[in-house]
Amino acid sequence: MRATLQCTSLLGAAIVLLAGVVVATPASAANPIITSVYTADPAPLVVGNTLYVYAGRDEAASGQQNFLMREWRVLSSTDAATWTDHGAKANIGTFRWAGADAWASEVEPRNGKYYWYTSVNGNGAGWMDIGVAVGDSPLGPFTDAKGGPLISDSTPNSSGLNIDPTVFTDDDGQAYLYWGSYWGARAVKLKPNMIELDGPVVTPQGLQDFWEAPFMFKRNGLYYMIYAANDTNGCVTSSSYACQRYATATNPMGPWTHRGVVLGQVSSTTNHAGVAQFNGQWYMVYHNANAPGGGNFRRSVAVDLLHFNADGTMQRVTQTTTGPPPNPGTPPTGNIAPSATASTSHVSSWESLAAINDGGTPSSSADRSNLVYGNWPEQGTQWIEYTWPSARSINRTSVYWFDDDQGIDLPASCRAQYWTGSAYADVPGQSSCGTAANTFNSVTFPTVSTTRLRLSITARAGNSTGVLEWQAFAA
Repeated sequence: MRATLQCTSLLGAAIVLLAGVVVATPASAANPIITSVYTADPAPLVVGNTLYVYAGRDEAASGQQNFLMREWRVLSSTDAATWTDHGAKANIGTFRWAGADAWASEVEPRNGKYYWYTSVNGNGAGWMDIGVAVGDSPLGPFTDAKGGPLISDSTPNSSGLNIDPTVFTDDDGQAYLYWGSYWGARAVKLKPNMIELDGPVVTPQGLQDFWEAPFMFKRNGLYYMIYAANDTNGCVTSSSYACQRYATATNPMGPWTHRGVVLGQVSSTTNHAGVAQFNGQWYMVYHNANAPGGGNFRRSVAVDLLHFNADGTMQRVTQTTTGPPPNPGTPPTGNIAPSATASTSHVSSWESLAAINDGGTPSSSADRSNLVYGNWPEQGTQWIEYTWPSARSINRTSVYWFDDDQGIDLPASCRAQYWTGSAYADVPGQSSCGTAANTFNSVTFPTVSTTRLRLSITARAGNSTGVLEWQAFAA
């Protein structure tokens, strides 16, 4: 929630609300993902085969220039494209010590329970606290887990505005809480019960241009923090808006290294996002003002694909009106080449590109018992390529060369390349690309997430090259 847009709540501190009973209704694939109500400040959570998004509800009337937020809702999808609104599962009345402002929240599982960390006004306008509710399932019901705020202005070294909690539990079971606004990022460890602080509140270092809205996750042993920034140094053209910057660290408490912008300016002045991996694909959830009748105080949640480069950096998210394609399956495993569409710089007219991913196991490099691929009479460097409909995480490729002793010979060299989203680049850290006959030659590398993988093949002088089978393996 953007603090510069903060205003006096229209609710009195004595109001107690009950969660509404709503029939869950699926919405067709599009961005924003739900338009029956306005939703904001999304936080994703994957449980089994379901992607949940926890979000506040914007209730401001058309033309109203302040936030009116009284409840938190749960949205879910089993394919990241078609969404169900389960209605309000917590609200201001969940916390009897609170009075107004159901701002940004996030749910973290632990010990078979689900802890819902919320930004809520406990002491009147301008005095934001962080509360914790708990439920036995992702859909609740949720009740106050503590009976008072977890973080408030009385917490030593608290932020200038105590909002936007993000909770991350590491592999060793230690949980961490980050939050803050007014350029005041804060971090603290949590005790195993998830409702008490475990040590002092610290000010994390390295979150360049931090404004608010942190979200933390881990990938391949590296910690990532995305957050809202409103600087005009490559972020936005007006500080009334915000982008999402990100930083990485090798320790969950930092120090952090700034990496750049991962989500540009959206159509609302606020910019609040979260990241999740679901069915082998990474996604970013965020909000904008694109729903019919939307605006800065009538926002809606959107979801788009997120891609990583081979070195672990994040590609800038492309904002769409269609949302991601359906992803209903389990993450692919093993050789995923048969599911790809193959292409090449050249294939001989009497040979077949289909040979490279037909699943065959050649007996030798001269084996013609199945389809074969060759690029005679082309010489120099040629390529073959796989394309998938959505990004795949790949860390190994293996090729069985074709050699007919009639102009097609074993290559001089080869290298694996991947599509970065705008260009092809050599896969960083790849092992040597073998050119031996009568065997699969494997190339290993750190996991790369991409929709397109290419094998660049350089021929020996005076020869062309060929392939009997080219495999690509899911990480």
